[in-house]
Amino acid sequence: MKKITFNHSENREFNLKLRQKVKAHLQQVGTSKGTSRMNFKIAFYLGALALSVASLYLFPGKWLSLLSWSLIGLFTAFSALNICHDAIHGSISTNQKTNKFFSSLFNLLGANDFVWDYSHNKVHHSFTNVQGQDEDVDAIPFVRTSPHQAHKKYHKYQVYYAPFFYSLATLSWVFVKDFVKIAQGQIGETTMKIERRDVVRLIAYKLAYYTLFLIIPLLVLPYSITWILAGFIISHLIEGFTIGIIFMLAHLVESVDFPMPDGEGKLQDNWAVHQLKTTSNFAIKSKFVFFLTGGLNFQVEHHLFPDVCHVHYPAISKIVAETAVEYGLPYHANRTLTGAIRSHVRFLKQMGSAATV
Repeated sequence: MKKITFNHSENREFNLKLRQKVKAHLQQVGTSKGTSRMNFKIAFYLGALALSVASLYLFPGKWLSLLSWSLIGLFTAFSALNICHDAIHGSISTNQKTNKFFSSLFNLLGANDFVWDYSHNKVHHSFTNVQGQDEDVDAIPFVRTSPHQAHKKYHKYQVYYAPFFYSLATLSWVFVKDFVKIAQGQIGETTMKIERRDVVRLIAYKLAYYTLFLIIPLLVLPYSITWILAGFIISHLIEGFTIGIIFMLAHLVESVDFPMPDGEGKLQDNWAVHQLKTTSNFAIKSKFVFFLTGGLNFQVEHHLFPDVCHVHYPAISKIVAETAVEYGLPYHANRTLTGAIRSHVRFLKQMGSAATV
């Protein structure tokens, strides 16, 4: 496959003007990184996660243990979204050691920061919604998520079974995906530069995670192996769905595009416009949704300025929307969370239709 490139001459003025405006705003604020609001979120979510883990041991009872496992799954997801996601983008602090520290937390939550950096930062953020490149579009089994994918008869039922596969996302990370990607050495068409230390870190952190969340509970908790494994799986089903649905609502809804390169490997738009066309916001007026999702309901702003801490997205969004309108470019957004979910459901139905090409 030919190397994918963007049309850098198209709408170049939009990109330059937008970056000038956002830079001026951030200079007025005094930083593009985390503020006291971000520090509060870090303390809140890590504290909630620690209390959830502690409750597994402090409050006896089989059914209460399932509640604890559920809270562990929920706050693991929120910690990953609010803290680790920004850290791996280098947007929590100007001090890279701080970013590295919170990036490493991602590994103790069962995933792998090295693989995520390639699949999310380098590939997904570069080639959003491009079939054959962006594995966020191409990697959900039995679910058709792009008009460029082959249609199968069973896809007409995907609106009913897709949520189950979203729920399996973090179980896949913990036990399968990270190992497979390191072994393959490739994300889509992008080759990963893997050193021995990356493999050692992967194995060491996986063993640490298995010890913390499987071996110790199996040795210490006074329940059957089956019950503890059930709790662990419930935790991941909740975590996987929470993380998965947030990204679905940003890129797999009715309004977004799925561009494909031409015969020379060139995409129609420049990178910034490509992000506008392939990404959608949701519920941007809701402070509650913003607090839970780590600002990823402002997905447009995140894709355009991934190195900016998410606490700045609400203010930046006004600049992005105004500049997009000024240049006649789209600014996709579903007004509410339920509206975004309905749009995603309609999208799944459209992609499940044999008539969709």
